[in-house]
Amino acid sequence: MTAQKDPDTRDRILRAAARLLTEAGGEPVSTRAVCTAAGVGAPTLYHHFGDKRGLLDAVAAYGFEEYLAGKRAQESTGDPVEDLRRGWDLHVEYGRTHPAFYTLMYGTSRTPPVAEEAHAILLGLIGAVADAGRLRVSVGTAARMTHAAGVGVTLAIIAGEGDDELSARTREAILAAITVPPDGESGTASAAGRAAALRAALAAAPPPHMTASEAALLNEWLDRIAGG
Repeated sequence: MTAQKDPDTRDRILRAAARLLTEAGGEPVSTRAVCTAAGVGAPTLYHHFGDKRGLLDAVAAYGFEEYLAGKRAQESTGDPVEDLRRGWDLHVEYGRTHPAFYTLMYGTSRTPPVAEEAHAILLGLIGAVADAGRLRVSVGTAARMTHAAGVGVTLAIIAGEGDDELSARTREAILAAITVPPDGESGTASAAGRAAALRAALAAAPPPHMTASEAALLNEWLDRIAGG
């Protein structure tokens, strides 16, 4: 019979680990130190989290909940590009003020499961830009560019190698690369924006009478036009 997990004990371990990580200033924290701070033995920690990686994933989710709450609560300004701009600023500010948790999320080669929701929110913001016909490239390409640049800037700031000016300049460079002005542009940029918008619309509501191969071919064409 499997022993039941006490949520209060689990929460105490999480809080202890989160506090130690914050105080460590980027240095590794041992499970022994976490057990001592939480007043539990190693078997109890492993009972709740499986292993150290499981504990760190849980701590990342615990610490990142504040960031996700802010993301979920972000209201639209009516301008999807401005919404994306504000999303960037919120992302960078969280990393600046919570470096230990941010580094757990984005500073290693392994991405914790909680990062999936953050990425889904980013895709939603960029999808709204595409729906408005203002995306210069495909949603996927725009998301990869924005994510890579945002994480890079934030980690640079955490390491003391960046500042507000770096964040603002990089943000505006990315927005200029992936979006078109409200009035549109002539030539390929305008076509790219319309293709990205159609691609996003088809992904949200696939045509009922289109076969899988037809949909794949159309998506490939639209991605080429969108430049993604």
